[in-house]
Amino acid sequence: METPFPPYEPNGPNDEARGPRLREIPLRIVIPNVITVLAICAGLTGIRLAFENRYELAVGMVLLAAFLDGIDGRVARLLKATSKFGGQMDSLADIVNFGVAPALVLYVFILDQARSFGWIAALIYAIAAGLRLARFNVMAERETKAQWQSEYFVGVPAPAGAMLVLLPVYIGFLGVPPSPLFAFLASGYTVVIGFLLVSRLPVWSGKSEGSRIRRDLVLPGILLVVLYVATLMSFTWETMVVTVLAYLVTLPFGARSWKRKYGGWSAPVTPAASEFPETEGH
Repeated sequence: METPFPPYEPNGPNDEARGPRLREIPLRIVIPNVITVLAICAGLTGIRLAFENRYELAVGMVLLAAFLDGIDGRVARLLKATSKFGGQMDSLADIVNFGVAPALVLYVFILDQARSFGWIAALIYAIAAGLRLARFNVMAERETKAQWQSEYFVGVPAPAGAMLVLLPVYIGFLGVPPSPLFAFLASGYTVVIGFLLVSRLPVWSGKSEGSRIRRDLVLPGILLVVLYVATLMSFTWETMVVTVLAYLVTLPFGARSWKRKYGGWSAPVTPAASEFPETEGH
């Protein structure tokens, strides 16, 4: 004897468990997710362009993905449209844009000449980016947070990692021939950046209230930004090389500043913090 199914209810609990219909989702919530999807499209397009040997456009797409990733969260907060769905989408986009895409672009451009060593380096970087992002999500969900977490990341954030790891590509665009020696050096550099992503190095985030610019420095600051953008437009790859080197140079100073202000990493571990190794992300 067949058991009859209960009558279908359009607005019943079984139907609601599938999530809201598209027409039921406010436009202000859709907009940040569209930006996230565009970032994924940019990252994947960068991979395609790399395989077509259109490397400058490929790197441009990866950097565009980083830019879109940087604004989607801000747009969501501006529109008061933050959601768990958007957070999950953003994490998945970050793995593609800051892990897979830079690793593949770098591999196709130069690391393939190091053969297996180059591929291993690309794998290490991509996996490190994934671990970094997972670690960030875990730390963001903790109820107990240290005071310094509003000022510092733990390790290099994933978007910065994507910018840093592409340094061999920028150098290649400046005329350095893609020789096997360069490929092995680039492989070693890629592994180092991967370890910086998952390291416990305190990296200044620039998000603290104390990092606000004084009023008398606002106009000079704007002029410096304009100068940087103009230089980036006119001397793109030279500017990117200088930017990467400057960022790497600031890392020890940021760690030193953290140590002076907060004293060391031996702070008591709270029950909430003990659920996962000291981790952080983005």
